[in-house]
Amino acid sequence: MGASKATVELAGTALIQYPLRAMLAAGLDAVVLAKPRTDLPPLEAPVWMEPEEPSHPLTGIVAALEQGGRPVVVCGCDLPFVPAELLAHLAERTEPLVAVEAAGRVHPLIGRYEPELLGDLRDARDARDPLQEVVSSLRGKLLDVRRFGDPAVLTFNVNTPADLARAQELLGLELG
Repeated sequence: MGASKATVELAGTALIQYPLRAMLAAGLDAVVLAKPRTDLPPLEAPVWMEPEEPSHPLTGIVAALEQGGRPVVVCGCDLPFVPAELLAHLAERTEPLVAVEAAGRVHPLIGRYEPELLGDLRDARDARDPLQEVVSSLRGKLLDVRRFGDPAVLTFNVNTPADLARAQELLGLELG
C-alpha cells in the first residue's frame, strides 16, 4: 500500500482507528502493538512495542500476552468493520483460544488468546507456522460470526488500494 497500514486513511480516518474504537466501545483496555519503526497516527490507547523479529503475526500476540500477563482479544489494524459487540463477546469467552470463522476460513487476528498458550505460541512463531494451522493445532474454538452481521464484511481486511476502495464502498453502505 506504500505506507504503514495503520496510517492509511479510510473516509478521513486512519485505518487503525476503526478496530481501536471498536475495542474501546466494547469496554476493553485497548493497547496497540507495533514494531519500533511503525508509523502510527495519534492514538486513543497506549502503544506497546513488539520485537522487530521474527516477522510473524504471532509476534504481536506473544508480546501482548507477555506484557499484559492476562488474556488478550486481538483485532488487526486493517479490519475496519469488526463490531464492538463481537469483541465484547470474545472477551467474555473462557476457552484458551477462540478465533473467528467466516465462510469456511479461520481469521485468527480476530480472536482471544490466554497466557497459558504462551509456550506453544512462541514455538509456533519461531517455527514460522501459519497462524491458521496454529489455531487448528491448539484446538482453538472457532466462532461463527453471522449473528454479529455479514461475515464477509466483518472479516474484510484492507491489504491493497483496491481493498481500500471496496472498504470505502462498504462504509458508505453501513452509513447509508
